[in-house]
Amino acid sequence: MSAKRAGVGTDLAADYIVVGAGSAGAALAARLTEDPAVSVLLLEAGGPDKALELHVPAAFSKLFRGAYDWSYDTVPQPQLEGRTIYWPRGKTLGGSSSLNAMMWIRGFAADYDEWADAAGPTWSWHALVPYFRRVERTSDPVDDTQGTDGPQHVEHQRDPRPHTKAFLDAAAELGHPVTPPNLPAGQGFAQTMVSQQRGSRASTADAYLRPAAKRRNLRVVTNALVRTVTFSHPDGEAPRATGVYVEIDGIPRHATAAREIVLAGGAVNTPQLLMLSGIGPAAHLAEHGIPVLVDRASVGSNLQDHLVAGLAPAAESGTLYTAERVAELARYLAARRGMLTSNVGEAYGFVRTDVAERSGMAPGLPDIEIIFAPAPYVGEGLVPLPAEGLTVGAILLRPHSRGTIRLASADPAAKPVIDPGYLTDPDGIDRATMLAGLAECERLIATEALGAVSTGGWVQPEGGERMTPEERAEVSLRRYSHTLYHPVGTARMGRDAASVVDPELRVRGVDGLRVADASVIPTIIRGHTNAPAIVIGERAADLIRGR
Repeated sequence: MSAKRAGVGTDLAADYIVVGAGSAGAALAARLTEDPAVSVLLLEAGGPDKALELHVPAAFSKLFRGAYDWSYDTVPQPQLEGRTIYWPRGKTLGGSSSLNAMMWIRGFAADYDEWADAAGPTWSWHALVPYFRRVERTSDPVDDTQGTDGPQHVEHQRDPRPHTKAFLDAAAELGHPVTPPNLPAGQGFAQTMVSQQRGSRASTADAYLRPAAKRRNLRVVTNALVRTVTFSHPDGEAPRATGVYVEIDGIPRHATAAREIVLAGGAVNTPQLLMLSGIGPAAHLAEHGIPVLVDRASVGSNLQDHLVAGLAPAAESGTLYTAERVAELARYLAARRGMLTSNVGEAYGFVRTDVAERSGMAPGLPDIEIIFAPAPYVGEGLVPLPAEGLTVGAILLRPHSRGTIRLASADPAAKPVIDPGYLTDPDGIDRATMLAGLAECERLIATEALGAVSTGGWVQPEGGERMTPEERAEVSLRRYSHTLYHPVGTARMGRDAASVVDPELRVRGVDGLRVADASVIPTIIRGHTNAPAIVIGERAADLIRGR
């Protein structure tokens, strides 16, 4: 899709401005423009999604630290040996749906019912099922909550590695249920469903923006960095969002919105833009010389993310280690088959550790996701695969720790300060849960099924064969753990006055401004966040249209 350009003389006015063309923003803009009577200006800081690596599934890590990545880093994390953690975020059409591992894992019904506890019944699982069905085009659905004719393709993997079956056999060997994916409750271990179409990535740029590109009422502008939201100040009324200052290819412009502005930049960029616009903690804004429009302490707070720690046993041949061979590329280009169709995270499963009981988690719900890759995913994905190997990792599903997004300066081009606060909960529940999850990874690796495809050696932790399982878990958690790329919560929705947005996603304290992205999620789901982010975009479109 060719993004429409906006020259110096071009009118930058529309009924609605959507900031960010990612998972939620693309869906929102496309749905709003189904009404020919309204116009939408969609502003994306990144460029068009042209690179081949954006569309070849197994190539996503090649995009890290590149032109299509915001390439963030956290502040040093004391509980992780003082390491900074790399946070990739998509900076192109489709946002992180163009950069992610394509794992379509919706979470549990109970997760969304917690949203309803915070923001009202319209955010419950029951209320959101029609939106999931509206979004999804699911191959071979097994549950009536799964959609079959939506724009977003959700398909089975075309060529999973044989090691993935061995992993699922290992889960069954330990007594774990192997179930179909994406059941609202009772999910066990499963082969991953992926956001792909016939072996190629299916981002929200593919699913929503390309079909909408022919509409004259949608203008998509790339290389457009929004600096701040502008407001009018009617007498006796709340400030009203009327436009944005934006740099398009480096040229400053002012775009105006006749009706509303919607921020859809994600859990990092949205709170950053709110604060740059004067909405946030007053003392923090004052530090950077930003006039306070709305003193809202919760902007940039409540940051939650999924931490993952992986064990990487050495394996027999046939893993993704050889995926970059010329023959594999030729096979992919000719038939969309082979190793390059892999999303890397080919299987997963949910477990409940004994820590869940001690922490008071509701019965029947998991606190750990086990993720499997037929490759040694090491070095945060920033280094080439070092050898034939596997990854069996533990993901902390419901962290008790909370973090923050803060400004580094009043310069919109400066990267914000990201502190996820990994493993900082005062009771140590997160740490205990992760160690329990890694113990389950050890048990899976020790099964007959996985033993048949591994060698007994270790790719990570280095020298793992000389360590006890407990030592491997400690080293993996402190030295090698990293984000699973699911930040949420930094502009949380709620019925309480302290929330950033109300249940209709309107920013409290101003008029004409909403947020529609993962930043509004009050509590992180037991799943992956691309699917609910798209649902939030769909829901926002209905709220704006008064449905």
